[in-house]
Amino acid sequence: MAGGGEHRVVIVGGGFGGMLAARGLAKAPCKVTLIDRRNFHLFQPLLYQVATGALSPANIAAPLRSILRRNKNTNVVLGEVDGFDLVAKTVKLRDGAAVPFDTLVVATGATHTYFGHDDWAGLAPGLKTIEDATEIRRRILSAFERAEREPDPKARERLLTFVVVGGGPTGVEMAGAISELGRLTMRNDFRAFNPRDTRIILVEGQARVLGTFHEKLSAYAINALHKLGVECRLDCHVVGIREGRVEVKADRPGAEVTAIPTETVIWAAGVKASGLGRLLADAIGGVTTDRPGRVAVNPDCTVGGRPDVFVIGDLASLKGVDGKPLPGVAPVAMQQGEYVAGVITARLKGDTSPARPFKYWDKGSMATIGSAKAVAETNGLRLTGYIAWLTWLFIHILYLARFENRVLVLWQWFFNYVTGNRAARLITGESAGRPEDPHRGVPPGEAVVKA
Repeated sequence: MAGGGEHRVVIVGGGFGGMLAARGLAKAPCKVTLIDRRNFHLFQPLLYQVATGALSPANIAAPLRSILRRNKNTNVVLGEVDGFDLVAKTVKLRDGAAVPFDTLVVATGATHTYFGHDDWAGLAPGLKTIEDATEIRRRILSAFERAEREPDPKARERLLTFVVVGGGPTGVEMAGAISELGRLTMRNDFRAFNPRDTRIILVEGQARVLGTFHEKLSAYAINALHKLGVECRLDCHVVGIREGRVEVKADRPGAEVTAIPTETVIWAAGVKASGLGRLLADAIGGVTTDRPGRVAVNPDCTVGGRPDVFVIGDLASLKGVDGKPLPGVAPVAMQQGEYVAGVITARLKGDTSPARPFKYWDKGSMATIGSAKAVAETNGLRLTGYIAWLTWLFIHILYLARFENRVLVLWQWFFNYVTGNRAARLITGESAGRPEDPHRGVPPGEAVVKA
């Protein structure tokens, strides 16, 4: 404890892990400082609904100061982290300020990766931020508007073709939502063409969608996608993205590259850790990062030989009981946030015994394909269809940060389900999310790293 004063805990990142760590320290004998480059916490699992007009950004985001206002020992700082000085024990901000700490928790999450093809970013936005979601929404809705005025059938067909790259939960949810947007929500909105003619193509490199789910659930998901009119190209990889087309090649000997004419490509194929992970690993020394950039952590989520530095959430690489790295999902980050808060609190109360290793309680996985269509699995129980969808709704409502958000989202979902309408179909931000925007692709809870 520096200078014998009150213990200072600095948390970098206001995502699921950082927010839960701060909440868990609410009654601890310490001073907590939460640093984030955004002033809000974002519920990322519902970003695809913002991107397809089902929800407004404010429905799934909440101000960090509001969330933590009852934490009398917590201060929220709006700032961009530039690095770490572990000798002086300070967090360096981009504006030149330094925030001192006695204990550091880094939870800056992950963003999307293009596997060495960063030039694709401008043509195929990923889905990690509010800006990403509103940019994708702009592109989707603009494609419909342009199709209304396009006299050339070939050009119109290209405008009404949407390619989603990646068959994980995000890709499956996006593909199903775009299909329902065209075939249900906007089916009577246009005069020059029938929105039901919308073509959605899902490209997945594995032999099935939702590859981490049980095979029966994957089979249900692909059948549900087919019923929604989604074309699934499995065992295929994108080898090129150019203006007006996507180039795809099947994973078989002698396969030729196929060009798919399209104006709208959505990237849901992979993630990489925040760049702060590499900076922290270098600052500590002797700490490795894996291929996606996640920091190797000890069983108690500390890093290297530094018991005062924790890394959690998507930024941490920690193996589970099965020997495989824990998945980069919200429940892992939330449980690690609560765990680290408990470890820090115990230390502050004088407990000098080694902390028990972090153990992830896997409550299951779920994904929605469309209205009343979802898959869920937990403890060997596998659900599909309406029951799985209701389970998905309940869990997502429960995880929203504030009561106000839960009420707003629940009402909007009820309205959407009864009427088929998506009220947030607004074309905004003509330049939001473009490559020249330095904030594009940086998820809430992540600090910007200067090049």
